[in-house]
Amino acid sequence: MLFVMHCLDKPGVQETRNEVMPAHRDYLDSSGVKVVMSGPLVDDNDETKVIGSLYVLDVENRAVIDKIRAEDPLSQADIWESVNVQAFVKRIG
Repeated sequence: MLFVMHCLDKPGVQETRNEVMPAHRDYLDSSGVKVVMSGPLVDDNDETKVIGSLYVLDVENRAVIDKIRAEDPLSQADIWESVNVQAFVKRIG
């Protein structure tokens, strides 16, 4: 089942985000979760300014998403101001 996870960063966390990114990538690589697509959300006027993250994940159920969210190093570092998770049905692409 596909889920979208849309995460917006708190203000002023770029340095912490940069420090945690290697652990975040390692976590996703070792989690066993199928990452369909992921990447940073960026400012409309400056694509080098990261403001959050977007994930499309193929998992068994919502409980897996909740586990990933709790264990992700970005979450544990308190980077995200808001996280929205929604089931998703792929129709095109």
